[in-house]
Amino acid sequence: MVSHYEIGTRCWQPDDSEGWISAEITSKEVNSDAVTLVLTLENGNTNTITTTLKDIEDENNPNLPPLSNPPILEASEDLTNLSYLNEPAVLHGIKMRYQQLNIYTYSGIVLIATNPFQRVDNLYSPEIIQMYSSRRRGDLEPHLFAIAEDAYRCMIRDGKNQTIVVSGESGAGKTVSAKYVMRYFATVEDADKPTSKRSKSASLSKTEEQILATNPIMEAFGNAKTTRNDNSSRFGKYIEILFDQNPDIVGAKIRTYLLERSRLVFQPATERNYHIFYQLCAGATDEERELLALKPVGDFQYLNQGGDPVIPNVNDAEEFEATKTALATVGIDLDMQAQIFKILAALLHIGNIEITAGRTDSNLSSTEPSLVRVCDLLGIDPFLFAKWITKRQIVTRSEKIVTNVNYKQAVVVRDSVAKYIYSALFDWLVYVTNQSLASKEVEESAKTFIGVLDIYGFEHFQRNSFEQFCINYANEKLQQEFTQHVFKLEQDEYMREEIEWTFIEFSDNQPCIDLIEARIGILSLLDEESRLPAGSDDSWIQKLYTNFDVDKHKTYFKKPRFGKTSFTVHHYAMDVNYESEGFIEKNRDTVPDEHLELLMASTNTFLKEVLQASLDVAKAEAPTASTPAKSGPAKRGGAALANRKPTLGGIFKSSLIELMSTINSTNVHYIRCIKPNEAKEAWKFDGPMVLNQLRACGVLETIRISCEGFPTRSTFEEFVNRYYMIVHSSYWDKPIQDIAHAILKKSITQENKYQLGKTKIFFRAGMLALLENMRSARLNECAVLLQKNLRRLYYRNQYLRIRGSIIAAQAAFRGYLTRQRMEKIRLDTAATKIQSTWRGYSGRAEYLVRREAIIKAQAVIRGYSARKNLLKDRQDSAALTIQRTYRGSVARRSYKSDRRNIVIVQNLWRKRMAKQELEQLKVEARSVSHFKEVSYHLENKVVELTQTLATRTQENKKLSEQMDQLEAQLAAWQEKHNSLQSLATDLENEAAGANEHLKRADALESKLDQLKQKYDESLSKYQAKELEVEEIRKTMADKTEKLELALQESQKEKEETETNLTTQIENLKNEIDKLAARPPVANGNSMRNNGDSRSLNGTPTSNNLLALQGSKSKPLKRHSMAGNSPLKDSGSVGMQTPRDFNPRPASMTSSPGYFAAFGDSGNDNFSTEESIDIQIENILDETEDIQIEILRGLIQNLKIPQPSGENPASENEVLFPAHIINLVTSEMWRLGFVKESEMLLAGVMQTIQEQVMSYQGEDIIMPGAFWLSNVHEMLSFVFLAEINIVENERSNEMGEMEFQEYERLVGLVKHDLENLEFNIYHTWMKELKRLIYKMILPAVIESQSLPGFITNEGNRFLSKVLGPSSPHFKMDDLLDFLNRVQKALKVYYLEPDVIRQAVLELLKLVGVTSFNDLLSRRNFLSWKRGLQISYNITRIEEWCKSNEVPEGTLKLEHLMQATKLLQLKKATLNDIAIIYDICWTLTPAQIHKLISQYHVADYEVPISPEIMKAIAKRAYENDQDPLLLETVPLDDSGPFEIAEPRELIVLETYMPSWLQVPTLRRLASLTARNSQA
Repeated sequence: MVSHYEIGTRCWQPDDSEGWISAEITSKEVNSDAVTLVLTLENGNTNTITTTLKDIEDENNPNLPPLSNPPILEASEDLTNLSYLNEPAVLHGIKMRYQQLNIYTYSGIVLIATNPFQRVDNLYSPEIIQMYSSRRRGDLEPHLFAIAEDAYRCMIRDGKNQTIVVSGESGAGKTVSAKYVMRYFATVEDADKPTSKRSKSASLSKTEEQILATNPIMEAFGNAKTTRNDNSSRFGKYIEILFDQNPDIVGAKIRTYLLERSRLVFQPATERNYHIFYQLCAGATDEERELLALKPVGDFQYLNQGGDPVIPNVNDAEEFEATKTALATVGIDLDMQAQIFKILAALLHIGNIEITAGRTDSNLSSTEPSLVRVCDLLGIDPFLFAKWITKRQIVTRSEKIVTNVNYKQAVVVRDSVAKYIYSALFDWLVYVTNQSLASKEVEESAKTFIGVLDIYGFEHFQRNSFEQFCINYANEKLQQEFTQHVFKLEQDEYMREEIEWTFIEFSDNQPCIDLIEARIGILSLLDEESRLPAGSDDSWIQKLYTNFDVDKHKTYFKKPRFGKTSFTVHHYAMDVNYESEGFIEKNRDTVPDEHLELLMASTNTFLKEVLQASLDVAKAEAPTASTPAKSGPAKRGGAALANRKPTLGGIFKSSLIELMSTINSTNVHYIRCIKPNEAKEAWKFDGPMVLNQLRACGVLETIRISCEGFPTRSTFEEFVNRYYMIVHSSYWDKPIQDIAHAILKKSITQENKYQLGKTKIFFRAGMLALLENMRSARLNECAVLLQKNLRRLYYRNQYLRIRGSIIAAQAAFRGYLTRQRMEKIRLDTAATKIQSTWRGYSGRAEYLVRREAIIKAQAVIRGYSARKNLLKDRQDSAALTIQRTYRGSVARRSYKSDRRNIVIVQNLWRKRMAKQELEQLKVEARSVSHFKEVSYHLENKVVELTQTLATRTQENKKLSEQMDQLEAQLAAWQEKHNSLQSLATDLENEAAGANEHLKRADALESKLDQLKQKYDESLSKYQAKELEVEEIRKTMADKTEKLELALQESQKEKEETETNLTTQIENLKNEIDKLAARPPVANGNSMRNNGDSRSLNGTPTSNNLLALQGSKSKPLKRHSMAGNSPLKDSGSVGMQTPRDFNPRPASMTSSPGYFAAFGDSGNDNFSTEESIDIQIENILDETEDIQIEILRGLIQNLKIPQPSGENPASENEVLFPAHIINLVTSEMWRLGFVKESEMLLAGVMQTIQEQVMSYQGEDIIMPGAFWLSNVHEMLSFVFLAEINIVENERSNEMGEMEFQEYERLVGLVKHDLENLEFNIYHTWMKELKRLIYKMILPAVIESQSLPGFITNEGNRFLSKVLGPSSPHFKMDDLLDFLNRVQKALKVYYLEPDVIRQAVLELLKLVGVTSFNDLLSRRNFLSWKRGLQISYNITRIEEWCKSNEVPEGTLKLEHLMQATKLLQLKKATLNDIAIIYDICWTLTPAQIHKLISQYHVADYEVPISPEIMKAIAKRAYENDQDPLLLETVPLDDSGPFEIAEPRELIVLETYMPSWLQVPTLRRLASLTARNSQA
């Protein structure tokens, strides 16, 4: 056999400071049978070893230095994979991983956890927890989560209980490890059961919170600071996490072992008491301090003995709050917590009780201050308490004798009372916690459990006492179980693989266990001595010497040479010497009966409850406690009382036996915690200290058992994949096992060095190193062959280049000579040609000069003659031109003047006509209600003027009749006057003729005078009447003129109003087109004034925008409020209307006042609209029919339009459901169907949500986007209504009650629609995430699209045998999915912001998931993989750019830089510095993780340990940096902002012809007619 010890071989040498140190064989001399090896150590020293040829052929010879493993195996994740599985290799492997910041290492079934003495939260984040969920052990890096997951999977698969044993010495990190294991079970999500998943943000269940709350409680009451650990567990704990059949956590149970009671009354230097006392002193309130008489820590005897009460980086006050919160979580309320703190304060005051020492006795006053406080807090009699501290009662058969005790005994009694109360309180806390976590219902529902055992490790101090003896006894039992378990697993695998094997011998520590727990063992003798009233440590140690200092037990029990107070036990780890002092007293650990009776008689009911619970626990354990030996002395006196009390050793033995029974009935998993240095310094590794712990925890024993058999094993595929190059390539096409046989036959000649199983190959120790050496040699041969051929090719190519250069130079020189000769010939020919050309040129030049001179002379003469004639013609032409121009100018001036006047007149006339038309169009744009109000006022004015005119006309008519009467009277009087004048003339004639007629004449004259008088009176009355008539005429004329002026002003105002409205309508029409790109905020209210038939729709809003719904409404008495149409007078708020807008006639609504502006009274239109409103109202009365058609026809049974690239659907074809619902809602609000509309919209929103949620998988892509767009359209309509609320509040159009009702309804609908839109987006995105999540890893990480760089994790040739393995999804599938999502969002007219949000969230999921998975893959990261992934990322980048989402590439930044890292060199520290510069986004921890898991190809330079240390150091300096990116939850849509409302110009009434909704179709038709009426 070839020797392994050759020059250059690396091996190990013992070293006092490092444990083992690396060495290299630098010289080998063979002299006959003797061999001399010279070793050069790593520190420069040399060492010489002399051996024989026979011994040197056996690499396992203990006299030879252990061999080193190949560099590729030194930092193996599983120590059993090492080729040379020896003690220094194990130590070096753990050390290398620790220096690389990897604290976890497998050693077969054991997980070795090395304490970093620094918080490494990034190893226990929720993302890391979820990463290990449902992953097999070995898939990811070693981690305690892998052990926890393995236990959970075994429980589910086998239905068997599991146990995780966490052990190690104090300060190794057992408590923290157990805490994280429990946190894993409480918070992990089951990836195999999606229905039971919890979201990351969701809170834990109450049971899980209670389980986690047990940790701070147990740590506060059971942990303390020691010299080795700031948070040392001073008790053992076994917690059973209970699972039901689902399996879900339903509860837990806690069992504790051997609480270190003595720590309560004594602490060594630099150590502390239990944490709870310091927390109480630091965190109690002022009121609690006064109530409990708390002092500073230094004033309490039980707290100031250690001298260092402060733990660095620990805030006791904050910890106290955490403890109180945990107590409340497990069901201990504040009142009960106050009682607990009262007992704790009493314990502190007990330590301050001052006892006075006498000569033979001790004294204690019942008025001593501390004693009074204690008795007050505990509710006991101070006199009796003081009495039984200083006195003792001895019970005999006939009487009771009370004796005094000395000072030392009194202090012991005092301290024993304190220890007993604290132990009872601790037991009560465990009892209450178990009652809260494991009720009867919980235990009935529990089917299986996973137990977590946090047990103290093997302890060996300078002075070892009873506590160390019990701890080491427990570790002996656990080590026996561990060894048997490992041995059984090893044999099971051999039998399963059906290989030939021989029985493996292993060291059995059963004799040591028998020495301790046998019928006549150390514990039984201790119990026997403890039950004797006069029992002492000296008599007990003598019994030990008598029974065990014999040949039978000499291997495991040793008597010291000097002294008679100690004994030595040979444990599996080492020999431990125990001092017997205090064994008896600690084993008894009892309180005098007098004190027990005094405490039970306390007035403090809580104390009595605590003590009773402790007694119940003791009674439950008493039957199983060890019984006294038959050979013990007869019972007499106080012995009878003592026998009734179980000893602490007996209780511990009983508990340990029960624990081992539980463990043996479960499947066990092991976590061994290692303390790397004594100083608790972060990332410092003390080799000898770690080596001792590896021996103590049984790891080396496990390795020894493995080495006895076949420690190294590998599957056929892994073996062939690694060593295929050892055999010829002709074997590569054969079956896997044939290739393996060929490799083994060529490499290993001794068949007993390996065994072929059914699926694995098993190797003896050292064979893997031999194979690695052969592999390296073969690769070196191939490399030399490649180098030789490459160099041959290089130099041949160089020769061909030189030869080609010479030929090229020769050709160039010959060409140069030829060109010189040709140049001379060309010059001679050129000279000849120049001479001939020059002569011809000179002759032609002379001829041309002469010819040019003659031509110039002729030209001058002819020019003079032509210019003379031309000048005369020009003068004649100029005269004619002047005349023509003048005449034309006069005519044009006259024409332009006339034309300008005509144009001005035309412009003025057209301007006037345009203004009139504009005013008429403005009348159309004004709201119907305002125009009607104006018309109503105008009509009122006309009526009033008409009435006034009629009145004045009647008065004028009466005055005219009076004037006619007066004129008739005047005419009669004139006729009488004429007759009188004629009569007077006749009388005068007669008087002149006869005297007798004188009397008659005188009489006639008197009568005439009377008539004259009457005439004068009548004439004066006539004149007065004429004056009165003239005044009346003037008054009538004035009033008539005023009436005419008023009528003219009214008509003018009416015309101006109509003209303004016409102008505004024209302006609004022109501006509507420009509003399409602006977000609409539509609102409005059409107020109906009940009881006033003249006000139809209220007045227009102040912004004078286009009315979307302008039909009149009439008073409706049976509905809840007046009709409020949100689209009454609103277009887009805050924007000007374009002037070039040309609306579609079909969608345009008109105001009835539009026709009245052109002189039409509009009465027919009003009556038509009223009849349409009545029909609409009748339709809306059938609310159930409308609701059925909307919910079923428009939502549930709707055929969603599918996107088409050639002929995409228009907005009306996509958004018609929202338009129809908006139309119905608008009509209901306009006509007062408020309650009905609220019920309808509630049903619509509920149905839409249910409809969207009914889709799953890829079926949701199109419906989700479709309904998301429609719901946003409905929300935009409601935004319009909300703006109208403000307008109506400003214009006071509605009553207060109507306004409040409308405001409430619109606000409610808006809130519900926003929630609905978010719910649809959330449901939609959740399904999309689940769909794309399945594609991410196969498409981005595993798919390989670049030919020539394809790798199958190293199986370059096995693809022929196993067939190519392609991922289920490829990049094309992922990009196709993104295309479908993008297309769905676009074709359904969703806003760009929404599209961007959805796409970025999906890309974020792609980037985070891919990056986190890449970090977790072992031996997957390689240069070729980085190239493939980089190509896949490039395709995603191109997709982002082509789809106008360039910021999407930022979501892949971490993944992009990780692939860059994989492709960069890593051979030197300078290369690493370049990596840090380029990969600036990655944290040092992430870079360390990627490089530490980088798979070095055969053609690459291995990464040296120095580089790994440098990377680890940089990661250590930035230890708070996260390792994984924050996981994107699959059940959350991510951030979502509702887009701006859309612009609503009109209410569309489009309906597809195939839609079966007759009622809605008729309603839309009536609404359209109403808007055009």
